[in-house]
Amino acid sequence: MQFDSAAPGAVLKRERVRDAILELIEERSPGDVIPSERALCAELGVSRPTLRAAVDELVAAGLLVREHGRGMYVAAEKITQELVSDRQAFSLPPAKGTWTSRLLEFCTLPAGARVGRRLRMSPAASIRYVARLRLVDGSPVAIEHLHLPVDLVPDLTSDELANGDLYEHLRVQHGVHVSEAVQSIEPTVVTRAEADLLDVPELSPALLFERLTTDVRNRPVEYVHSIYRGDRYRIVSRLTLGPRAAPPPPREGHHPGIPPGDFTHGDPVTFSAHGVVQDDF
Repeated sequence: MQFDSAAPGAVLKRERVRDAILELIEERSPGDVIPSERALCAELGVSRPTLRAAVDELVAAGLLVREHGRGMYVAAEKITQELVSDRQAFSLPPAKGTWTSRLLEFCTLPAGARVGRRLRMSPAASIRYVARLRLVDGSPVAIEHLHLPVDLVPDLTSDELANGDLYEHLRVQHGVHVSEAVQSIEPTVVTRAEADLLDVPELSPALLFERLTTDVRNRPVEYVHSIYRGDRYRIVSRLTLGPRAAPPPPREGHHPGIPPGDFTHGDPVTFSAHGVVQDDF
């Protein structure tokens, strides 16, 4: 598997800067000021353009507010509407099209405080960090950033991340059986670097997916955040408001925000969502 030679290390650097600023946000309350861009550049050892790109992304996502004369501060908390059934079950029928992956980065590094909290591991513990471009019928649709504990997948290969069903690889090659996931979806816009990879204009609308997946032993298996093109992808939800017949078996394909995989095991469907990839005209 060939890595993307156009951006060696660039995706990881932006990811680490983003995580560092998110760590500052999570340590503070709405309205609290965070250090200036100049101070953050010095502290993180990155250039002003790299830092500003991360800040712009978080401002666009509604997590930071930038005001002339005041600097940057933590935005007000977002209102969250949770969809929960009486069985707390859901199904994710797949999206259409032929999904493939192009690996952008694949490396081992310390989890860090923010990812470590999500994976319930020490910040110094090792994770596999993966960035990959997801394509539908050869056209770029999403960028995924995956974080997996090394202890669970010590022999994970780049080929497993570029080809086939990741969850199937985890089950067959590594003995890891995924069971549940908590996933959030919210609107955002793409940064310049993301726009270049997705072949869209900068600040184009997008969907931000964040997901924490656990296995049958309730161990965190992966923490993922993904950017999906807003012009090519949408989510349709179906709510069951009364008794209904058992749903048909899932089709093969790609689940919204999730690598292709069997995520339910014949349980009754109480909430379902499927991704729709828009055709290019």
